[in-house]
Amino acid sequence: MAAMKPRTGDGPLEVTKEGRGLVMRVPLEGGGRLVVELNAEEAKALEVALSGVTS
Repeated sequence: MAAMKPRTGDGPLEVTKEGRGLVMRVPLEGGGRLVVELNAEEAKALEVALSGVTS
């Protein structure tokens, strides 16, 4: 029988390298996490887009 892990949204934003891609886990209000897999080009485009709105 597989172990059950609790599904919580608690915790910081995480980005890990898995294989050739990057996996970003964003905690959501109300619980849960948004999980997005990005390649290097998409991560760079996200960095540019975010720097434009935070400057």
